Amino acid sequence: MSKRRVAYYYDPDVGAYTYGLGHLMKPHRMRITHELATAYGMLDKMHVLRPRRASPKDMTAFHTDEYIHFLHSVTPETVEKMSYQRSRFLVGDDNPAFEGVFEFCSISAGGSVSASQRIASGAADIAINWAGGLHHAKKREAAGFCYINDIVLGILELLRTYPRVLYIDIDCHHGDGVEEAFYTTDRVMTCSFHKFGEFFPGTGTQDDRGTGKGKGYAVNVPFKDGISDETFRSVFDPVITRILDVFRPSAVVLQCGADSLAGDKLGCLNLSMKGHAHCVQFLRKFNVPLILLGGGGYTVKNVARAWTYETACALGIENEIDLNLPWNEYFEWFGPTYRLEVPENNMEDMNVKEGSLDSVREVALEQLQQLQGPPSVQMQDVPKTSVGEHLGFGKDEEEGRDELDDRLAQHSRHVYNLQDTESTVDSEESDSSDTDGSSSTWRRTPYRASSVSRAIRRYPSVQLYTSAAERKRMSIVTGKYYDIPIQENGFEHYDYGAAPSARGTKRRFFQSGLPAGWDDVGVVVDGSINLRTDILNGYDRGASLAGVMEDADPGYVDDEGGEEGDDDDDDVTMSIES
Repeated sequence: MSKRRVAYYYDPDVGAYTYGLGHLMKPHRMRITHELATAYGMLDKMHVLRPRRASPKDMTAFHTDEYIHFLHSVTPETVEKMSYQRSRFLVGDDNPAFEGVFEFCSISAGGSVSASQRIASGAADIAINWAGGLHHAKKREAAGFCYINDIVLGILELLRTYPRVLYIDIDCHHGDGVEEAFYTTDRVMTCSFHKFGEFFPGTGTQDDRGTGKGKGYAVNVPFKDGISDETFRSVFDPVITRILDVFRPSAVVLQCGADSLAGDKLGCLNLSMKGHAHCVQFLRKFNVPLILLGGGGYTVKNVARAWTYETACALGIENEIDLNLPWNEYFEWFGPTYRLEVPENNMEDMNVKEGSLDSVREVALEQLQQLQGPPSVQMQDVPKTSVGEHLGFGKDEEEGRDELDDRLAQHSRHVYNLQDTESTVDSEESDSSDTDGSSSTWRRTPYRASSVSRAIRRYPSVQLYTSAAERKRMSIVTGKYYDIPIQENGFEHYDYGAAPSARGTKRRFFQSGLPAGWDDVGVVVDGSINLRTDILNGYDRGASLAGVMEDADPGYVDDEGGEEGDDDDDDVTMSIES
């Protein structure tokens, strides 16, 4: 078997983090995998690299500023206040705000971005980051044990060099976060093999095919319980072969979630270790630049076995290693067999019993047949640094701003606020004609009022506000839906702790010297939360909001007080209609 240049990314600190006592996600599994690979002598055959940790700015290539700032600042003690009783960012119990959550995310994301850079530079044929593969994270929200979507960040890095990237997901759960990120583009094709049917995250039907330019470039292969190695290969091989022929990717990212293995605590498939690793072996034959990432997997010893064996597959030495485990620090964890194997169990394959697999395969191949060949992409040189860095705007963080910078910034904010005030007044006048005075409702929106008015006029049928159904989430642990505990319309969190007033508080992120929590708004957060709780319970309906806020915080006038308070921006418009 031909040799491949393999780059292996590992940070020794990754195994030191914990999601909390009793939580199913165990970052320690990466440490065990590394120990097994070391015991087998695989490190000598690879370029072993410690990745550069991703910075907040790196993460905002996909995620929103406020979400990254939240992760950077949140602690177990402040999570309830900063997330508005778990109504934003960290919704539900699947994603706890454990100690060091941002550092853990920076390791995971940094490894995937570094692996992509290594592949794009041509320095490696295969790159491995078992700490990555967290495919459920959304643009502004954590989900399914995932906080930062390192896969999306890595693919975005690949797209700087390669015209087309193929993403393949063999996790038991649908790769919804990655599919959603690239749902409208034809430069990234996503293909997910997953369990579907009353199972987290509840997405991934074969009708989900992309939209706009991305129509047809999202492929989903849903399974039922108990799929075995043979039946999995009967679908994986023809579908991936057709994708490679039609799409012709310049690079492939394979998410090797190990919860599709037999006996996983959350999974319900029945793949053996070798059946799971077949995907790595199959893709390796095509000589396309390949990135291997981790993902799910909650029976820790089986996860370590599978990823160690797949590391051997990447090196092409899977037939040379002894399946009897060599001595290592975690040797006793692998009893009673002490072997590098995860066998199938006696679980019944519902895909064969109900005859659904043939139709799933045929639909997937028919959808791929409708594509007109690989999309053409006009490539252009992408600079390594942003325009801001090139022009020197990033120096503020290092050198600080002088008095002239502050005066210019203050003047710019003043002019901007004048313009924004005019647009807001015009918008409120135009909106008033459509107001229904028969009901008293909270109207809040993250969009500027002028933007809302234009959107309503242009798209009258589009619902701009979040409905109750859209606010439901599914738990990866229980598989049950639950409502997000938020107030009317679901946009209260955009106030960033601001008290109800005609003028919102401007959101400020990544400023030097910010404290760990939302201390810049002080006690206003508590007053705002208490006020909204009272409103929901039916109290103070006839009271003046301004009066209530004065009771909540007698000193509340402005963040800064005086004329400098004009620096605040009208990011959120809220009105009470009666």
